[in-house]
Amino acid sequence: MDIALAEARAAFNRAEVPIGAVVVGPNGDVLAQAGNEVEARDDASAHAEILALRAAAAQRGSPRLPDCDLYVTLEPCPMCAQAISLFRIRKLVFGAYDPKGGGVEHGARVFDASSCHHRPEVIGGVRETESAGLLRAFFQARRG
Repeated sequence: MDIALAEARAAFNRAEVPIGAVVVGPNGDVLAQAGNEVEARDDASAHAEILALRAAAAQRGSPRLPDCDLYVTLEPCPMCAQAISLFRIRKLVFGAYDPKGGGVEHGARVFDASSCHHRPEVIGGVRETESAGLLRAFFQARRG
């Protein structure tokens, strides 16, 4: 989660919503890491999770990552939750909960849908205070 938080801080410094993600392989090796790049890429789908999952799959040469874990600083949105399912991630660990836009424990609850092909193990609230604080600071500064 340290690396995901570092990616989130870097995204903050680039004026991106401060979310970071890391894909970790079965031996604990970091396969890919990313922060949000929505603004930089003019791409609404350039969420940290999507970028990290794509990079890890490309490195592995496989569209699925069944022995990998994803660490992300915010509860994934429905789009990212569906991608996590499609990439067959083994375990999802996230920081802050997202009652408004989350798709795992809130909102669409993608992994609970009968149409979901794969449900990873989910652990939420890891370093929640730090993750949520970074998001609050970002949005307070924008409203400033």
